[in-house]
Amino acid sequence: MRKLVNFCDYFVICSGNTGRQVQAIADHIDEQLCIVGLPVRYKQGMKDADWIVFDSGDVVIHIFQKDVRVFYGLEYLWQEAKKIQLSDDKN
Repeated sequence: MRKLVNFCDYFVICSGNTGRQVQAIADHIDEQLCIVGLPVRYKQGMKDADWIVFDSGDVVIHIFQKDVRVFYGLEYLWQEAKKIQLSDDKN
């Protein structure tokens, strides 16, 4: 995102199957950001949990329910941004 916009360096986009899963993902991300000392400046969508956004300055995190993610298509809107695949490998 760094070369496309001036408001953040990275978007993190993920999804869950239900509002409950989205809420759990958001809670975990919020806890981990607090642990590493990265403050979340802005949170939106925690009540409905169909699209939750965290803004921590350089990183904006989007957590969607899968159907909402498909509907809004952020990956398509920002397709010019360089994609970075993260591994779930903890080694």
